[in-house]
Amino acid sequence: MLEKLDLTKKMDKEEYKEKMEVLEVRIGKLQRECKELGIPVMIAFEGYGASGKGVQIGKLIQALDPRGFEVYAVKTETEEERMHPFMWRFWTKMPANGRIAIYDSSWYRKVLVDRFDKRTKKKELPAAYDSICSFEKQLTDGGMVLIKIFLAIDKKEQKKRFRKLMDSEDTAWRVSEGDLKRNKEFEKYEQMNEEMLVRTDTDYAPWNIVEATDRRFATAKIYSIIIETLSKKIKEVQRAKESAEREPLEKTKGTLVDNILAQADLTKTVTREEYKERIEKLQDKIEKLHGELYRRRIPVVLGFEGWDAGGKGGAVKRLTAKMDPRGFVVHPTASPNDIERAHHYLWRFWTAMPKAGHVAIFDRTWYGRVMVERIEGFCTKDEWQRAYKEINDMERDLTDAGAIVLKFWMQIDKDEQERRFKARQENPEKQWKITDEDWRNREKWDQYEVAVNEMLMKTSTTSAPWIVVEGNCKYYARIRVLESVIEAIEERLKKEQES
Repeated sequence: MLEKLDLTKKMDKEEYKEKMEVLEVRIGKLQRECKELGIPVMIAFEGYGASGKGVQIGKLIQALDPRGFEVYAVKTETEEERMHPFMWRFWTKMPANGRIAIYDSSWYRKVLVDRFDKRTKKKELPAAYDSICSFEKQLTDGGMVLIKIFLAIDKKEQKKRFRKLMDSEDTAWRVSEGDLKRNKEFEKYEQMNEEMLVRTDTDYAPWNIVEATDRRFATAKIYSIIIETLSKKIKEVQRAKESAEREPLEKTKGTLVDNILAQADLTKTVTREEYKERIEKLQDKIEKLHGELYRRRIPVVLGFEGWDAGGKGGAVKRLTAKMDPRGFVVHPTASPNDIERAHHYLWRFWTAMPKAGHVAIFDRTWYGRVMVERIEGFCTKDEWQRAYKEINDMERDLTDAGAIVLKFWMQIDKDEQERRFKARQENPEKQWKITDEDWRNREKWDQYEVAVNEMLMKTSTTSAPWIVVEGNCKYYARIRVLESVIEAIEERLKKEQES
């Protein structure tokens, strides 16, 4: 891709001035239209050192409303960022609907500069590329406009620009030892860039290579690329909006899948006396293991789903009873608020993921996409069917980064749920736990059962398994949860000792 470029392309001042007068007006108008339509935009600038990323970003934002964009300069990971999966810092810097995020370098740093500097090991590259492509696919499938721009110059031009910067005290700091080394080994670094471009040039997120020797030519081309991409997306969204107004959202029907839930033995019980004896011992064990997780910098993600009144809250309470409160957070997941709805549906969960050594517990999770949103028609059939892979990819990113991921489905039968609902209604101290919506959801039990079975079948993986907890007996369910968490942690610690 790079060797075919004509880096001699130029544009004179008169032509540049004439073109930019039109382009600047046009791009400002498109920004306003994106805002009105709620279209989020990400523009990633990559390229060789001194290729002009900062200059071109400066030229670009001159034509934009400053209230509608943010610029992020991506450097070496901070300590906080190193304690999360590498894509975490980009999920947390994602623009809301109608806004623009511009990146001076991006998630590609991991497979470029960090690779050259050997911070990214060769064995880590396949997983890094998989994460990048998955990230971009999820965003674009969710409606994000992703514009990737690569600024290309040759070795000679780069060296000339470095010298010019180093000749002035005011700019010398901008040239690092790493920059000079990459210029010295330009051919080696060029191969890394070529590999990156080939492996990540996709239909949903193509690369736009800009010949950047002449800055006027580069600026005009960048404007043209962005204008063309935004114009196309705006027309797409307008057509989709018109179509949606004509055709109401289709409520999805169930599909034929294995009835995994039916295999749960809900007769399993333990006595109150046995429960008291076992639960305290298990909590003591969790307390010790929690400290070991912190020392070894192992993050843990625990997700709890289940029927209303299935015992999620009770299980979480017993699980965390003796854990250090500074080392865990319980996230109760409600319907998304306005800010959350203005982002990709996984954004709010990514921002809550734990750093190394900490535990994040989710009382309801990202699986709402394939359950309540599916059944209630809050998303399209295409969106919830696509979500299975998106969720699997997210969980793979977490486990690749060293996290323990467990997901619990708290299973009870319909009669037990009714009994618990009525008990809550009759107890003044527990009436807050039961709502009209809980009773309404009961009417859709069969639909939810189909959705849950499909979810379990498609998203239970070796590294992030689903554990169906037999929950008609609350005592048994709580013990089962604690034992499962202990087993997973001990297995991880054993593997680390053996390696």
